[in-house]
Formats: sequence, C-alpha cells, structure tokens
Amino acid sequence: MQHHILLVEDDASIAEMVGGYLTKEGFRVTTAADGEEGLSIAARERLDFIVADLMMPGMDGLEMIRRVRESSAVPILIMSAKDGEVDKALGLGFGADDYITKPFSMLELAARIKAGIRRATTYAGREEQQATRLLTFDRLTIDLDNFSAMKDGATIKLTSKEFDILKLLATNPNRVFTKAQIYGLVWQDDYMGDDNVINVHMRRLREKIEDNPSDPQLIKTLWAIGYKWEGK
Repeated sequence: MQHHILLVEDDASIAEMVGGYLTKEGFRVTTAADGEEGLSIAARERLDFIVADLMMPGMDGLEMIRRVRESSAVPILIMSAKDGEVDKALGLGFGADDYITKPFSMLELAARIKAGIRRATTYAGREEQQATRLLTFDRLTIDLDNFSAMKDGATIKLTSKEFDILKLLATNPNRVFTKAQIYGLVWQDDYMGDDNVINVHMRRLREKIEDNPSDPQLIKTLWAIGYKWEGK
C-alpha cells in the first residue's frame, strides 16, 4: 500500500527536495505552498501523514494544524527553521505529534514518518478486534482497543501520542515512569534530554482529562523523577 503524505512548505526548493526524496522512498506526496492550501487538501484527501512547516505566509503551520485537528487525528510532524523551545512547545501544543529542526537529515525525516504511520496503522488494525477492553476511573473511561477515551460520556479528542501516554500510565497504576522511560516507550526513540516534548504533551493531556489541570488528581508529578497514575 502506498501511503499518502501531505507536505506543506512555502519554500519551493525545500518542497521539491523533500518531496522528491519521499517519492523515491515509495510515498505518494501531495504538496501545498501555505496553510490554507494544505487545509483544503486535508479536507478532501485521505492522508496518512502530514509534514508541515511552521513559518509560512498567510495561514501559518500552527493555525493549519489546529484546524486539521478539529476533525482529524492524522499524524503530523512539524518542520521548524528555529530551534527555540517556544516554537516546539507551540507546535506540539496545537496538536502536532513530532517535530524536526531544519536543517535535517532526509534519512531521519523518512524514519520519523514511517514510525508515525506504523503507529497509526497499528491503531486502525486493532479497531477490528471484537473484544473491547475498558478502563474506568470515576468519570473517565478509556477504551484500549478503540484507542479512545470518554469523560462524563463525551468523547475526548486525543492525539496518538496523548493516548499512548494515557494508556501507558493508566495500565500501570502507581508505577513511576521517568521522562526518559515515557519518551522511549511512546516515541520509540532514544531520549535526548528534551523535557519540553514530554512537558507539553503532559500538559495537553491533563487539560483534557483532569477536572483541574493545575491540581491533577489522575496523573501525579514526582518532581525531578517523573509521573505516575493515581486514578481510581
């Protein structure tokens, strides 16, 4: 099966270079020059992955990602020309699953895309299972087989990474996970000490499942150690 990738990049030379490489890797690549065009394509095409630049004229990458996330859980990777923590935090906070900083290795980009598609494909395949495993914690219900969660009967929109973190913690109650362990198990990559990736995802997850994210009762922080699940 040929996976369909949307590449949103306003620099024509970069778009041509990245698009050409990914095509050689066996992907079907559709390109867009700005966020508005990218959003239009995402609305009408079946996509397996989105690679988006942050800084673009008109609708930027952040706004495009936010609007895509309103209706789709397609894996999204941000390409950023800036190495600042603010850019990474904003991008991931708006619903992206991963980021890569320019200049980057084409080999690394392709590897990240393949890993993201593999995780998403695994989720879709498992939805066909008949048996449904549910975890219930007071007003929160986690459906492990359908990769979804509900609070007070309403579905919670989670990215794949947010669900992976939720599942990891909720299926191992009271076990403490360090940030390095969470990164290794969820991102399936070596931890490079970038706490911001974990912090942003944890903040977003808490905003969705906790009654008061500033005083979390489900996911507890053990300062300088990590996190653990205390939901009952």
